[in-house]
Amino acid sequence: MSAKHVIPIDRAAINRANSQHSCGPRTEAGKQRSSLNALRHGLTAASAVLPYEDPAAYEDHRRQFFHEYRPATPTESQLVQELVDTSWRLNRIPLLEADLLDRAANPASEQARIDFDIVDAHRLLGNLGVQGQRLSRQFQKALDKLREIQAERSERERRDLKNAASLLEFHKHKGLPWEPSDDGFVFSKDLVENFARRAIRQNDARHVGYVRFDMFPTPMKTY
Repeated sequence: MSAKHVIPIDRAAINRANSQHSCGPRTEAGKQRSSLNALRHGLTAASAVLPYEDPAAYEDHRRQFFHEYRPATPTESQLVQELVDTSWRLNRIPLLEADLLDRAANPASEQARIDFDIVDAHRLLGNLGVQGQRLSRQFQKALDKLREIQAERSERERRDLKNAASLLEFHKHKGLPWEPSDDGFVFSKDLVENFARRAIRQNDARHVGYVRFDMFPTPMKTY
């Protein structure tokens, strides 16, 4: 082809055309697929509650966890909150999975069927599965740590109460007044007295139980 027949290339026009093709999905189904591709961000976002979710339902969910675990320290509260948010995200996954399969099985139009089919759905289901496993591990790790901390706190409180109860009974035996704060305890005197009474009853019950059920009878002498 001779030079005079060469058609000049309008690169600006080409760039404009390319930009039209690269600006994202245009059909509604395509936009839905693009949105679904970002679902993982709803499982890792800083805020556990998504805009379309019910804040009141989340607060009820949160209250149930705090009522069950009754955190007594900031660390325990932080771990319970992690359980709240992680379980909230985990509970969302089955709903997302159902929505994916429904979109693939019931497309709104032929174009929607092309834009998002069962292959796309299974790809995103795989991603949700990975996120679910990650969240499950995170939940179990927080739960194990919370139980460990609370068990240590419970054992420490029981040991301190036992020591306080011993001091209380000692002062009673001596006929001397005593307050838990005298020895640095933070318990109320009523709490220490209740613990002491319960411990005494339990010791008495263990003694009676041993005599009645565990002690071997003395063999009778024969003459």
